[in-house]
Amino acid sequence: MRNTTYPAVLLAALFPLSAIAQSINGVVLDQQGKPVSGANIQVEGTELSTKSDQNGQFEIKDLTSGDNKFHVVAKGFAHLHSHVEIPQQGLQNHQFKLNRSPIEVVDVVATPVHMSVMESSMPVNVLAGETLRRQQAATLGDSLEKLAGVNSNFHGNVASTPIIRGLSGPRVLISQNGLDVGDVSRVGPDHSVSSEASTAEQIEVLRGPATLFYGSGAIGGVVNVVDKRVPRDNSTEGEWTLQTSSVNEQKIAAFNVTTGFDSIAFYADGHWRESDDYKLPDSDEKLASSAEESFGGTLGVSYLLDNGYVGLSVEQFNREYGIPGHTHADDHDEHDHDEHEGEDHAEEQVLADLEQTRVQFLAELKLDNQLFDKLNVRLLSSDYKHAEIENNTTGTLFENSTTEMRIELIHNAFAHWVGGVTLHYKKSEVAAQGSEAFTPPSTAETFALAFVEELHEGDFLWQFGARAERVTLTADNALLPNIELHAHDEDGHEHDEHDHDDHDEASVTRVFAVEQEFTPISASAGVVWDFAPTYNLGVSLSYAQRAPSASELLSFGPHIGTRSFEVGALFALHQEDEESHFELNEQALDLETSRNIDLTLRKTQGDIGFVFNAFYNQVDNYYYQDFTGLYTEVTHDHAEEEGGVHDHDHAHDHAFELPVYNFLIDDVTLHGFEAQIAWQVSNEFKASVFSDYVRAKRNDGGDLPRTPPLRFGSQFSYEDERLTAHLDITRYQQQDKIAAFETATDGYTLVDAHVSYDLSLLDLDTSVYAKVNNLTDTEARVHTSFLKDLAPRPGRNITLGIRGYF
Repeated sequence: MRNTTYPAVLLAALFPLSAIAQSINGVVLDQQGKPVSGANIQVEGTELSTKSDQNGQFEIKDLTSGDNKFHVVAKGFAHLHSHVEIPQQGLQNHQFKLNRSPIEVVDVVATPVHMSVMESSMPVNVLAGETLRRQQAATLGDSLEKLAGVNSNFHGNVASTPIIRGLSGPRVLISQNGLDVGDVSRVGPDHSVSSEASTAEQIEVLRGPATLFYGSGAIGGVVNVVDKRVPRDNSTEGEWTLQTSSVNEQKIAAFNVTTGFDSIAFYADGHWRESDDYKLPDSDEKLASSAEESFGGTLGVSYLLDNGYVGLSVEQFNREYGIPGHTHADDHDEHDHDEHEGEDHAEEQVLADLEQTRVQFLAELKLDNQLFDKLNVRLLSSDYKHAEIENNTTGTLFENSTTEMRIELIHNAFAHWVGGVTLHYKKSEVAAQGSEAFTPPSTAETFALAFVEELHEGDFLWQFGARAERVTLTADNALLPNIELHAHDEDGHEHDEHDHDDHDEASVTRVFAVEQEFTPISASAGVVWDFAPTYNLGVSLSYAQRAPSASELLSFGPHIGTRSFEVGALFALHQEDEESHFELNEQALDLETSRNIDLTLRKTQGDIGFVFNAFYNQVDNYYYQDFTGLYTEVTHDHAEEEGGVHDHDHAHDHAFELPVYNFLIDDVTLHGFEAQIAWQVSNEFKASVFSDYVRAKRNDGGDLPRTPPLRFGSQFSYEDERLTAHLDITRYQQQDKIAAFETATDGYTLVDAHVSYDLSLLDLDTSVYAKVNNLTDTEARVHTSFLKDLAPRPGRNITLGIRGYF
């Protein structure tokens, strides 16, 4: 010990060598030995990370000596997981070599275990970066519909929600940063999703049951919009966009920026979008009530700690849009309403005025604890209002007040297992008031406890999890109205006779309170096997349960967005001696139960990559709407305007007819596939093809309505240092596997093109772009849309824009 100084001896005595901070530096290279810039290098299980510079160089300090696992991610390359032994003196000039992946690989950020399109047992998609900006539309469903396994229930270009493997509505959860979006979009197709894609960082889609992470409302999948509204660092960066489109004279302006100083980080964003009614294909006509205007903004602030951050954001979202198809036209009723003769109620303009204030609190903290490694906290308070306005008078008002808390505790690795537990609470108070309030005010409350675990050992990745919930649904004033029902013969005339001049308000036969309690249980097990270099095989088994929603149970009234009279599963149709009426259902209201298997085969690296998924989903006690074969007349107030002021003396009633749909419970089966193949022909040129298909039918015979057709498509891409070009060709086949009273839909082919050029403007990275949607001006009617016969997709649309980054 003659050459050892006293301070070194003291340091060695106080701290084991494995705990002394070390560093690593080196370079990230591709397989040809060329440097990879912008690669993210993270030390797994820690907050330590950095990006490679333009020469591929990187350095990370404050490491512990010994075995460290690194996760290296770069655009166009497969993810690299690498164990590196860091010696006591640190490691110099280390090389990380990345293999090319023609399929974009982006990590899911809102789950406690690592997930991506190439590395998880559950099938996922992530839309991010330039791909997200290129595909984003005014509505969320339309933004995602080019992803394999995802379709849109297109509603006249103003509202749409995603359909995942044939499932939508209350079975597909829409969330923002892992918290419920807090709107009423799951109630009806004419209700817009209150989440803005133009300021999103990425959008994650989990196909199949995602109940372990998000609850029973995600039994069919989840769409999670990720943004930086609660900033995680104080580096100054942002982007801005200006854009205009021809088919509806749309104009868009949006920006987001993150900055800060010392331990404070700030975030701000804003967007404005305005459009007119859109032009129909091969026509000068426009679709009435397809215009919209939206604007909103967010302010966020975080306090940055040595072991994480805590932050808060406040978002204000406003949107006013037309509701196509909000018509009271009577397709079957041939009698005249004398007092309104000559008036065209089918042309009345109806608007939805949406407003939401959303406050979210996020915290991620690295723990110095023997048991737990990390604490994640997410809190939400959301107030949502949505008024449907006719002639400047509110006809129906929807409200949703949502409170949510999600706490995740990630434990330290135990026998190489990583994972954690989740405590989840959510309360949603939904109310609808007005002439078309088809559900009574109700409160849904959820308590849940879940755990997920992951083991990566050798060539196998094992993933397990389970979740238990208690869901309570209460409504103090559920209604059982007495409505007059009648049928039509083959010529559309009514079977039974009644006085058409008598359109009195339907009388309520019963007002009662409802309290339903459910205990959904979910479990999942999966494995990914790297059976050969660059290939893996994934298998996922899941058992998931869902509590029915308030609209599925308690509906009893006209839903003009779907042009139907909806009756919930709490009520049953009773028919005797040619007399029909609804009464309380004596059938047990069971949990919807899904048993799902997913098989996935992937080629993860090389010039050619692919992902093949096959799934089989058996659902017991499936809640669905079935046409009763009966109709009812509904009285609707029309308020006329004089001088811009509502005059109640000029209000009048109009009786119109709607088909009656009753929610039934049945066993169904859905099965199908998704396939993606990408070929990186050269450094600049890439060709991709995809296909997806779902078959959805009742076990006792008959098809489920509005099931997406077989679809396949291709994309040809060119990208060099400045120029990027894409050509998309997508074919939708005819859908003739249809439910009773549903009509078949012809197939069609859509062609889209996009070109952009990067330049430096005022020392900012700037991109100018142009794109053409529906290049061939094809009439395309979406089978999954409630408005397919009224509202085809827009005609040819030319978009010009400029986007900057700083």
